[in-house]
Amino acid sequence: MGTAFMGYVLPWGQMSLWGATVITNLLSAVPYLGNELVKWLWGGFSVDNATLTRFFALHFLLPFIIAALTMIHLLFLHQTGSSFPLGLTSNFDKIPFHPYFSIKDLMGVSVTLMLFILLNLWEPRILGDPENFIPANPLVTPVHIQP
Repeated sequence: MGTAFMGYVLPWGQMSLWGATVITNLLSAVPYLGNELVKWLWGGFSVDNATLTRFFALHFLLPFIIAALTMIHLLFLHQTGSSFPLGLTSNFDKIPFHPYFSIKDLMGVSVTLMLFILLNLWEPRILGDPENFIPANPLVTPVHIQP
């Protein structure tokens, strides 16, 4: 949801004022760091071209951040097990890491990523949409989401 919000909803202006206001208020409420966080995220306290660039950059990076946090979470679950609140031990449910499975998964991810990179290098616009080349106008709702 965060990725969709940063890359689609905010730049097209459907909820840009509300979204930017809420996010700015939340970040600026952080003690000592609030103003700097807002300036880093938006490029200042106004929404302009630098802000849209940051929206799209965060829209691209957020899935990778979520995937990295998921991997860290799974790693800790494998190492320490679950801290079940009823006090039951979860040590007998732990699955030890085995190099075969880790290497197999890394190879699968590597091959998939390599094929995707090759596809993007040979035919960069094959998965694209012509609407992506239309300049954004926050005053007009895109045709495909008009009621």
